[in-house]
Amino acid sequence: MKVSVEPKRNAWIDLLTRPSGHDASQDAIVDNILQDIKSHGDSALKKYTEKFDQVKLTTFKVSPEEITQAIDLVPEALKQAIAIAKENIETFHRSQERETKMVETMPGVKCWQRSMPIEKIGIYIPGGTAPLFSTVLMLATPAAIAGCKEIILCSPPDRSGKINPAILFAASLCGVTQIFKSGGAQAIAAMAYGTKEIPSVSKIFGPGNSFVTAAKMKVQQEGIAIDMPAGPSEVLICADESADPSWVAIDLLSQAEHGIDSQVILVTDSEKVVKDVQKQLDLLLKALPRVKMASGALSHSHAIIFKKISDQIDFINAYAPEHLILNHAQADMIAEKINNAGSVFLGPYSPESVGDYASGTNHTLPTSAYARAYSGVNLDSFTKKITYQKLTAEGLKLIGPVVEIMAEAEQLEAHRLAVSMRLEKMNK
Repeated sequence: MKVSVEPKRNAWIDLLTRPSGHDASQDAIVDNILQDIKSHGDSALKKYTEKFDQVKLTTFKVSPEEITQAIDLVPEALKQAIAIAKENIETFHRSQERETKMVETMPGVKCWQRSMPIEKIGIYIPGGTAPLFSTVLMLATPAAIAGCKEIILCSPPDRSGKINPAILFAASLCGVTQIFKSGGAQAIAAMAYGTKEIPSVSKIFGPGNSFVTAAKMKVQQEGIAIDMPAGPSEVLICADESADPSWVAIDLLSQAEHGIDSQVILVTDSEKVVKDVQKQLDLLLKALPRVKMASGALSHSHAIIFKKISDQIDFINAYAPEHLILNHAQADMIAEKINNAGSVFLGPYSPESVGDYASGTNHTLPTSAYARAYSGVNLDSFTKKITYQKLTAEGLKLIGPVVEIMAEAEQLEAHRLAVSMRLEKMNK
């Protein structure tokens, strides 16, 4: 990690910049894949599956028999852990349900808003080196609570043409309606445009590599909603000398091991904390199976020393981290002053890992400083809002003149007449 001591604010721009996982050459590749799937559907999908996943498929849909067989392969202890995590996620997201409230804004003018489920949603789950069955829980569980009628899941097959058993178990547990063996940008295209076998959806959720991210951003421009802009995973830890340096180090590594384009940040008021954490990083890093990925992430990560706690808070809000860990004696006070973060973990006993898996909060969070404007996935992510208004004759008489004046000022005569004609008839 690179160390900065009391950096001036005009130098923060370099510390706030994330490593770019974007390669301009990828845009042309993704464009071609999207157009190919749009034009040729399943035949193009089979071509890309053979090319990228190195397996020939006759069908993409996972059969009920395959799901049953996969469930039998999942160890019982893992099944129980997944079930507990699902229950916690469900409990937290059900707490976000709201009753419809009718408001009378003026006498005779009633307005209300209803939350309606998005009927068809798509979930992308990466396979590869880290099959993210936990993300199935995070996305399918609130989708089911929201009442989405169709929950489509795509995940890349392995070379034997199968999806990771834990992914299939989690999907069966959480109410996924159809599962397909498809990965990469081509899976995003299939869910966006639809093929003969894979249905189109209205909104696409889920993480992925830079090709998947680019595909999501491009189909969004064509009217397909996505969960949020996403980049490589990141964590910022604010720690003081009360923190156990080995705990700080392993929390940094838990994000660094996601990939070489991840970034981890340590903010502290103590040079001793930095030195102690770096020692622990050196020791713990060697024992990680994903040491190359974690080392790559550390190479463009930072430890930053600010003596003033106000400067630490200002930097955190400027960085707007996906994950924020406050392993600090004044964690609660700092948390109250955080405006920009995806998810916050307070105190020494709140590792980011619990939020990734089982505490109940959602781990699909805004990265790359999007936390300044975006929330993480929540129950509302799977709904749309419809507003209603109902006026009585007396209500229209009361509010009508206001609308007439405003419509006339905007030179929208039909708007004015829509009110005036009613008022004239009522007055007769």
